[in-house]
Amino acid sequence: MVSDNKKKLVQELVREIKEYPIVAIVNFENLPAQQLQKMRAMLREKGVVLSMTRKRLITLALKESHNPDIEKLIERVKGMPALLFSKDNPFSLYATLQRNKSEAPAKAGQVAPKEIIVKAGPTNFAPGPIISELASVGIKTKVEKGKLAIVEDTIVAKEGATITQKLADTLKRLDIKPMEVGLDLVAVWENGLVFDAKQLHIDEKEFIQSIMDAARFAMNLAIEIAYPTQDTMELLVQKAGRDARTISIESAFLTEDTKGDILSRSEQHALSVTKEAGL
Repeated sequence: MVSDNKKKLVQELVREIKEYPIVAIVNFENLPAQQLQKMRAMLREKGVVLSMTRKRLITLALKESHNPDIEKLIERVKGMPALLFSKDNPFSLYATLQRNKSEAPAKAGQVAPKEIIVKAGPTNFAPGPIISELASVGIKTKVEKGKLAIVEDTIVAKEGATITQKLADTLKRLDIKPMEVGLDLVAVWENGLVFDAKQLHIDEKEFIQSIMDAARFAMNLAIEIAYPTQDTMELLVQKAGRDARTISIESAFLTEDTKGDILSRSEQHALSVTKEAGL
């Protein structure tokens, strides 16, 4: 039997689901209480509402909202779930949560959020028992200048794999912190579309570079096809001047600007002919 308080809570969630164009499922499992409070305050400043309640009530509210295809979010509810409501866009929401995560060492029993890779290169370890410890998790080593060096990049855990105690200890010794502490965005609903977190990841540096490349290619194309715009007019006039000068010189059409080059070119041709003829 659902209590009146729980019914009211579900109805409040339904109201928010209908009010906000962006509804997200997040997982705050393993998130320390102090950091959770900081995240809540940060989200509030950005106009994002965080609603935390039981998984069963979240599922019920999603069903009762009757928003198109929002039930797809139910399949993605996991861990210690909560709902986020925003009027921004899914990509911005994902980026905000990612920027506010911090690195943390791995603990036994945790699930790898992504591939954990140990990079090749020197270490500060002297040869000893550490060799077999590293080998036990698949890391090959060799001795260089009295210290151990990792021979090649090694994937020690695939995304979704459970981290063992042995691997957690090894990563700690290597000072590798593969875990991310923060609100884990699982999926976002927007206007009937559901995006998984992976689909919202954008490499900002790569994205900016792509925009710069596109602008450069567009400018080059506009110049090549002589497409006049405010940005291309000056370059087009300069190119036209260069092309006209080249045609004038190639066709020996004398002008005040080209006569010097034409006479110099004619003299070079004459000297070449004289040399070839042995005159």
